[in-house]
Amino acid sequence: MTKSAINEYTSPAEQLALSVEPPSCPIPKEPLIRMTKRGSISTAQKVFVYVVSFLSALLVGAFMLLAIGKNPLLAYRDMVVGSFGSSIYLGETIRLAIPLLIAGVAVGFAFKMKFWNIGAEGQILAGGIFCSYLVIHSINNGNYWGKVPLHLVMIILAMAGGALFGFLPAYFKTKWGTNETLFTLMLNYIAIQYVIYLQSLRSWQHPQSTFPKILDFAGPTDNRIMLPRLFGVHIGWVFALAIAITAYFYLTKTKHGYEIAVVGDSLNTARYAGMNTRWIQIRTLLISGAICGFAGYLQVAGANHTLTETTAGGVGFTAITVAWLSKLNPFIMIPISVFIAMLQKGSLFIQMTMGIPASAAELLTGLILFFMLGSEFFIQYRLVFRGTHRAPVRELKEEAGV
Repeated sequence: MTKSAINEYTSPAEQLALSVEPPSCPIPKEPLIRMTKRGSISTAQKVFVYVVSFLSALLVGAFMLLAIGKNPLLAYRDMVVGSFGSSIYLGETIRLAIPLLIAGVAVGFAFKMKFWNIGAEGQILAGGIFCSYLVIHSINNGNYWGKVPLHLVMIILAMAGGALFGFLPAYFKTKWGTNETLFTLMLNYIAIQYVIYLQSLRSWQHPQSTFPKILDFAGPTDNRIMLPRLFGVHIGWVFALAIAITAYFYLTKTKHGYEIAVVGDSLNTARYAGMNTRWIQIRTLLISGAICGFAGYLQVAGANHTLTETTAGGVGFTAITVAWLSKLNPFIMIPISVFIAMLQKGSLFIQMTMGIPASAAELLTGLILFFMLGSEFFIQYRLVFRGTHRAPVRELKEEAGV
């Protein structure tokens, strides 16, 4: 149709609209830095990222130490010496690593199923509470338990207590779809407050004291509660290693482990395959809670010989870091637990030897863990700067892992 024909059949307003050229859309400017997902990364590259992250943490920590007038080289040296410098220091480091490893394995069971168990702290305390009931009853009734039967029943009760605190959130989630993160988190505070309540009971206190504190179990039980020591550390480290090894084979070589992995990948796929997803979730949280409860038993019988609201000591939360740094691999959790225990013991040591404030020592530990966790970002993603031109096909292949 010619221009004259268009003018003949259109109104003046339509002619004006046709004569106006549409505004040109500006081409968006490429961002200075953009993030793209990596397709695949070699083991050597992963090691490089971890090393760079660790060195970066030490560098940032050094600036922090210099800011408060301390020599960073001496501080790092003392952290290592204070953790491994003698058999006593080494024993204390291993003692700190034992509950970290056990709790890390426990939350790893739940995390592999995408069930976010943030309640390991409460499950450890629940285990300590349940087994402490037996000890108190024995003390108040003439110590009628022998050493071996006492410990066997304590283990059963501790695992039952932890399993109960694992069962509750699993049941409520599978029955009514409650949020497991909030549920398990709130159970932590219930356990802490219940221990505080027990401290006020006269039957749990020392007969010659009215201070709200649970008595030390070692003396009244004639040291029956104390675990035997092996290489200067209570034998809990043997159980911790056994639990880590057993968990690895359970998760990778058994039908139950396969079911946990399938439920974690896709709940709908597991249902389509005919799996009883509700029972799998409950069963796994029973195992997770029971393992945490066993850690509570070791804290009461092996480390503290009493029960306080700090018996778990933040282990349940730190275990989450252990699980993530190890990518839920129980074998890798062993060195990770020792590493974090070294940071904790080393930070305490530099407080004494160098007069570094507790807040600064804890900040130093936090910086190192923050950088190590942050390294996972650079393993999963890469940063592309403006002006970095790469062949589109090559980039697509890399992102697809081809």
